[in-house]
Amino acid sequence: MEVKVLRNILEANDALAGENRRLFDRHGVTVLNLMSSPGAGKTTLLERTLDALKGELGMGVIEGDIATRYDADRIGRHGVPVLQINTGGACHLDANMVRHALAEFPLEGMRLLFIENVGNLVCPADFALGEDAKVTVLSVAEGDDKPEKYPAMFQASAAAVINKIDLLPYTDFNLAAATRRALELNPRLAVFPLSCRTMEGFEGWLGWVRGMVRDRFA
Repeated sequence: MEVKVLRNILEANDALAGENRRLFDRHGVTVLNLMSSPGAGKTTLLERTLDALKGELGMGVIEGDIATRYDADRIGRHGVPVLQINTGGACHLDANMVRHALAEFPLEGMRLLFIENVGNLVCPADFALGEDAKVTVLSVAEGDDKPEKYPAMFQASAAAVINKIDLLPYTDFNLAAATRRALELNPRLAVFPLSCRTMEGFEGWLGWVRGMVRDRFA
């Protein structure tokens, strides 16, 4: 019975995600769904990306958190439209939450929308939001075994950011092993080791984001 109920929930979510996707298509918006555990650096990655692409693309951000609007306030200081969704306890965003949020969000003139999901390495992988691609963010403080422990995240994603590589000398994180494990799960995964603090490796990530926007409506 549990399996059938879960299947029905996911099917209903997928139908709403399809509606979101059609709305994004009508407005010509590329949508990236950022997922990670808490503290991996999603919000800082967003801040650096928004600053780097400012003036180049019309951008916006939907922030997902269980409570508070700390991240939305951080993002708002970068001069882009931002909307906070508080799930009230749910461990992930779903398509219905995003659908309701879009009623209050100005998509006109936007080319790129980031959705920062709730910090969780499990549930967000299963719930489509209408995005063009999912992105998993992993930090070197978390351990290089995370791809094997949370395979669905890496299998569902088009890109993986391995963040905080400036801390590599202070951790036991094996960058080559983490990359290999992620690619064994998903050979098409684009992997970007980088540091949001020093900006090392950031151009590769920015190039991928630009390519997603360019290729989506080419």
